[in-house]
Amino acid sequence: MKKLFLVFLPVIFLLACNEQSVKHDKEEKKVKKISKRDISITSANSYNDIFLDSMDVVNFIAKDSIPDSISRRITSFYNARNYQYAWFSSAGLSEQAMGFTSLLNFTADTSKEQKSLLKKLDGMMADSDLTVSAKDKNAVNTELRLTRNFIEYTRNNFEKGYVKRKEAERFIPSKKVDAVEIADSLINKKHNDDKYFDDINEPYKLLKIQLKKYLDITRSNQWQQIQGIPQKFKLGDSSSSIKALKNNLFLTGDLTVKDSSKVYDSLLQGAIKNFQRRTGFTPDGKISKEFLSRFNITPLERIQQILINMNRMRWLPVTPPGKLALVNIPEFVLHMYDGPKEDFSMPVVVGKEGHNTVLFSDKLTTIVFSPYWNVPPSIVKKEILPGMDKDPNYLQSHNMEVYGNAGGIPEVRQLPGDKNSLGKVKFLFPNIFNIYFHDTPAKSLFSKDQRAYSHGCIRLSDPTKMAEYLLQDDKAWSPEKINEAMNSGNEQFVQLKNPVPVFITYYTAWVDKNGQLNFRDDIYGHDKGVMEKMFVK
Repeated sequence: MKKLFLVFLPVIFLLACNEQSVKHDKEEKKVKKISKRDISITSANSYNDIFLDSMDVVNFIAKDSIPDSISRRITSFYNARNYQYAWFSSAGLSEQAMGFTSLLNFTADTSKEQKSLLKKLDGMMADSDLTVSAKDKNAVNTELRLTRNFIEYTRNNFEKGYVKRKEAERFIPSKKVDAVEIADSLINKKHNDDKYFDDINEPYKLLKIQLKKYLDITRSNQWQQIQGIPQKFKLGDSSSSIKALKNNLFLTGDLTVKDSSKVYDSLLQGAIKNFQRRTGFTPDGKISKEFLSRFNITPLERIQQILINMNRMRWLPVTPPGKLALVNIPEFVLHMYDGPKEDFSMPVVVGKEGHNTVLFSDKLTTIVFSPYWNVPPSIVKKEILPGMDKDPNYLQSHNMEVYGNAGGIPEVRQLPGDKNSLGKVKFLFPNIFNIYFHDTPAKSLFSKDQRAYSHGCIRLSDPTKMAEYLLQDDKAWSPEKINEAMNSGNEQFVQLKNPVPVFITYYTAWVDKNGQLNFRDDIYGHDKGVMEKMFVK
């Protein structure tokens, strides 16, 4: 019996060693799934300007008993960033945080965790004075909760194998990069996350094609700055700058035939009009100061602008079934979709500087016909009270009344009617910013190229069309009845049977349905802020 035991003893030891070896191999594989800490990222080259303590991440994982599959990804995520904040800078929430919050709000489950997180983020976004320090416990906790939700979102919503760990870690920029190098990498190297967006995100894919065009223009060194060109031209006039203008318009594709002459002809005029159309200005063919200021934006700056907007498009959901309203602020346009099909679009007026229309998503639930306008307290303080001091009949002349008092400040509302600032109908998608769509008596604003004039809400050029579209499946609401309700003078609330998602976006570069690359002005300075953080000078 002893001999038998001695025969099997080496086998037992061998099996035990093999078992330890297999276990060790598995542990090694786990370690390999965690990115190394990138110590090349410093405060001098980081995208955001504040950093976490690595122990904050360790304590968060332990406190919430986060599963290994997620905790390893969280650790890897912050190693790749050298523990730089992903969702905050010292100035508050980052653009990526607002993009992911919109996406999360759109796709959120009913878990208490997500509801709690979204409520916390709403409060932060509503705080215009929000600043953050690296040690702020509230910011640390919200940062790490966002990261956990982001990792869970990528695992649950992206097809398996498409977006790998390292690629998900590149979703949020971590340090300043060379725009040309990153553009070349996106175009010529294989990235699974990029392939994913090419496959499911048509706007992203189309914009990347245009990125290649501007990369080629930059590398060709054929672009010429236009200087000293007269502003008034008649067909047949000539100028030494016309040749350079034609050269650049050919490079951008606005001039379809290569022409090295110095003559201002009908082909050049048509090319100028096309450029004006796709940059949001009335196509009059004139070489104005506005035209030259936009046309002289360098191809490198356009590459940066395209990259910024490609990053923004990563936060769009896959096209949902049913209706969706998308407002692109720099375009001053509302697009109404039914699935992938655009049913119509209309000009809108958005918030002027200082009253920026914020970026978020929600669901349109209610139409209000013949609405009162409950004047926000800030407007009462800044505009109504000074007006009342100067003119005792101010309220009456503006069709307004005081209906209450809050903290010593009169509560003022404007009565329904033709003079009402909200016009004859408004569309509610309840949110903490108190932003909604509405009609307006100031119709002349819609004929302007630049339409940032409101106090933050979004004015529709054709609210009747919007009401009829949203109620088209409700037999109780014919066009005649809608018109009657809009003009009744009696406020009436109508709940939609099927709420419609609303996305408020900020794209300054995109490809339209005609295949034209569009650029718009950075009216709120968001592009400028991201460029300073994202690209080396």
